[in-house]
Amino acid sequence: MTTPVTTPASAPVNVSAAAPAPTTSPRTARKSARRRELGAAGALMTPFFILLVTVFLIPVATAVWLSFFSDDQPGLGFGPERTVFVGLRSYTAVLTDPTFLSGLGTVVLYCVIYIPLMVIGALALALLLDSGVVRLRSWAQLGLFLPHAVPGIIAAVIWLYLYTPGLSPVIDLLGKADITIDFLGVHTVVPSIVNIALWSNLGYNMVVFYAALQAVPREVIEASVVDGAGPVRTALQIKTPLVRSSVVMVAMFTLIFALQLFTEPMLLSQSTPMISSRFSPSMYIYDAAFTRNNYGLAAAASVVLLVCTIALSYGVTRWTNRSDAAEEDAR
Repeated sequence: MTTPVTTPASAPVNVSAAAPAPTTSPRTARKSARRRELGAAGALMTPFFILLVTVFLIPVATAVWLSFFSDDQPGLGFGPERTVFVGLRSYTAVLTDPTFLSGLGTVVLYCVIYIPLMVIGALALALLLDSGVVRLRSWAQLGLFLPHAVPGIIAAVIWLYLYTPGLSPVIDLLGKADITIDFLGVHTVVPSIVNIALWSNLGYNMVVFYAALQAVPREVIEASVVDGAGPVRTALQIKTPLVRSSVVMVAMFTLIFALQLFTEPMLLSQSTPMISSRFSPSMYIYDAAFTRNNYGLAAAASVVLLVCTIALSYGVTRWTNRSDAAEEDAR
């Protein structure tokens, strides 16, 4: 009798374990990581570029386009009005207009007074708060910052009330002391406008400087105290150089906003003949567009003001970079 022989079933083979795992080359991995980084950067930067194009590039391009055209009436003014290409005629008219050049001079004087007072005053207040001499620092910061929360037009109205004779309690109080001051006179109107801007923006810039001072390493300050430096020397020679980038940033933004001077003189012009309708370049642009209906002239003046702003900002940046490079070379 033959005994059947049974053969055991073959064990299942794990194909996935036997096959070698796919490998990714380092170059492919770097490219994939680079693509992910570019995609993330693009997603984050897209809102910025949309705003840049919408609120800056398109208006600038429109202003440049309008500056080359003008509305003329042929036939000694009796024909229909039509838009014609005039080339650089509007720019020539702007750059040879004494009122526009006078407005530029007024803004230059305003910047010469306003920017140093703003930067030095805000930095001094920040250093004072950071030194610990002032008690209740949070309340002091709040009190200094509150004027910035007041809209610029409301601030101008408040100070217009304080500058107007017959209404201002300040002028009445000074009159009782036999002190006569015309805040809207020919020699005092620019300092009066500077005072409004300082009152509105000093606290904001002080907060910027104070935040920068909080990032200064405490070890550096403690080392200066150990070396025998007093509070004034520590503030001027230790803290101030370490927040130089913030000082440059505040000075640049203050310059940019100062060149656009409009709200304060526009409201003060209602109470004094010392402020004309073309007191500053921005007021000149407003008068050209909405009083004289000369949009080509207004667009040309806007482009000139933009070029001046860009040139001055670029000059400040270049000067700062050269100063930083000189200091690094000296070290």
